[in-house]
Amino acid sequence: MKITFLGAAHEVTGSLTYVETEHSRFLIDCGMEQGKDMFVNQELPVNAGEIDFVLLTHAHIDHSGNLPLLYKNGFKGPVYATTDTCNLANIMLLDSAHIQMFEAEYKNRKQKRAGGAEVLPIYDIDDAQGLLNNMKPCKYAEKIRVSEDVEARFTDVGHLLGSACIEVWLTEAGETKKIVFSGDVGNTNQPILRDPAFVESADYVLIESTYGNRLHSTEPIDSVSLLAEEIQKTLDRGGNLVIPSFAVGRTQELLYFMREIKERGLVKGHDGFKVFLDSPLASQATKIFMNADAKYLDDEAKALLDSGVNILEFDGLELVLSSDDSKELNFNKSPKVIISASGMCNAGRIRHHLKHNLWRRECTILFSGYQAEGTLGRLLVEGISEVKLFGEKIAVNAEIAILPGISGHADKKGLINWLSGFKEKPKQIFVNHGDNEVCDEFAQTVNEELGINAFAPYSGTEYDLLKGEVVKLTEGIAIVKTPIEGFSGHENEFLHKFISACEALLKLAKASIGRPNRDLRHWTADVDRIRRDIEQ
Repeated sequence: MKITFLGAAHEVTGSLTYVETEHSRFLIDCGMEQGKDMFVNQELPVNAGEIDFVLLTHAHIDHSGNLPLLYKNGFKGPVYATTDTCNLANIMLLDSAHIQMFEAEYKNRKQKRAGGAEVLPIYDIDDAQGLLNNMKPCKYAEKIRVSEDVEARFTDVGHLLGSACIEVWLTEAGETKKIVFSGDVGNTNQPILRDPAFVESADYVLIESTYGNRLHSTEPIDSVSLLAEEIQKTLDRGGNLVIPSFAVGRTQELLYFMREIKERGLVKGHDGFKVFLDSPLASQATKIFMNADAKYLDDEAKALLDSGVNILEFDGLELVLSSDDSKELNFNKSPKVIISASGMCNAGRIRHHLKHNLWRRECTILFSGYQAEGTLGRLLVEGISEVKLFGEKIAVNAEIAILPGISGHADKKGLINWLSGFKEKPKQIFVNHGDNEVCDEFAQTVNEELGINAFAPYSGTEYDLLKGEVVKLTEGIAIVKTPIEGFSGHENEFLHKFISACEALLKLAKASIGRPNRDLRHWTADVDRIRRDIEQ
């Protein structure tokens, strides 16, 4: 009965945890890394085809985005998630596959001109659809048996529609241990969604720490009025208010606020101002939110729905579906609001809107969510004066603003409060899904404030849940950050990752004394194949 920490270990994205029992091998989440990679992640210790099933906390790409890749590599088992997570994953993973295919096509046009080798997408639409065909919708609060020695239950954690912490019971040698995976714990008093529910018992807990060293403001924040002020001053200047937004979750909150702004007439002198939702994915997600079971919404949203109010639609809202219509927005001179994905500005249509609006002093770029290290959004928030978009240098003259008060993540206090909901103290708490220093800081906070053993494992660390002890303790292998002559930008980043991976492999090779000759021959053949590929 062992747990191996693989992804989101001292990093904020790419959640991936491997669990094995006497009869089962499974994953909790299988997320894609977003933003800058800080540490080398260890590979799955088994082939993808040997994974029996996956338990998915929620649909955000940093938790679900590599599921189609797992399928492509041989996994054909079920993926258990709540009904709304299944619905959202259906659109998000297909969209992700489309992005992988588009980016590969774009790179191949450049490769062909340069005489380079063909670039293949990480996965394609068929991989995503194959994975989605194996998703198994589950109800909140219903304990299910997923294998001979594993049971699970999904509990609402208030982060995203359908999001859950997952309680898992593992039985081996006649003994049962319970481990709870928090997923992303939601903030309290947020629009649309209920507050996180508590779990009463666990032997072990794996908890995220995105905001584990920070506190949200304790002052009441009127997000509707603050958003109205940003709209007012930007339209008064004759500019566009551009909002990079996560297509699923954050966008629906913004629409919820916009409806109220329109209803109360909070923006003066710009009657009928337009709000363009420029994200087909966000439009699809909004429909899923509207069709969700109202009992999973907060009291205010339910009351509005009961009174016949469409909480996510209003006069002046226009959905932009085609890429041509998206481009046309930048030639529309009327002051307006543009909500577009992606939320961290690393991909998608938002980058085109930034190209056309960042240099304009009358415009505002309004951020409404967490910006991971290494993302364009983070650079803009931190005050960079110039960016490069589509090969062109763009001056940052627009006002850069942040809409406070709508974080979808619990802060340090919220996380501690959620952990305090356990009636008996867990034996051990593992901390992940946070920046490098934050993971360690929050683990120390848990130790000091709750008196519970806690530590933040690096990728590759293994823990025996039956014995309650570390089997393998790893140190973080940092991605090399020194510049490499002749390379820059994205090219340099991937070369760094490749070199770091090779260095990690060399360390493992030197530690392989006593391993069976059969394994050594197999690994040598794999390394020789990679060497020949590079030499060619």
